[in-house]
Amino acid sequence: MKKPELKVNLRKAQDSVFVIDLLGEVTSFGEGPLMEAFKQASEDGAQALIFNFRDLEFMNSGGIGLLVTVLIRANRQGIRLSAVELNEHYRRIFELTSLNEAIHIFEKEEEALAEVV
Repeated sequence: MKKPELKVNLRKAQDSVFVIDLLGEVTSFGEGPLMEAFKQASEDGAQALIFNFRDLEFMNSGGIGLLVTVLIRANRQGIRLSAVELNEHYRRIFELTSLNEAIHIFEKEEEALAEVV
């Protein structure tokens, strides 16, 4: 059985706004790449982080747990979190777990960027 794989792409969208593109499967196995991207963004002065779920293939409870861990760290550092490109299934999971109350959800990246300016 193949281990779930998560690739992340960190990019700077604006001066203090970074986007983390999530590619593949967000599970507990993705902790390393996700935490490294968060660490890099925070060290580079992030005031806002946008998770882009466009290329998400799968997310389980371990992945939700990872997002909660990032949320806790972001709150400690005053970094605002947003999510974009969530499909209906994962948007519903965000609502059921109340993550949508702490991580702002937008349809498109441009909407999230306009909100953080």
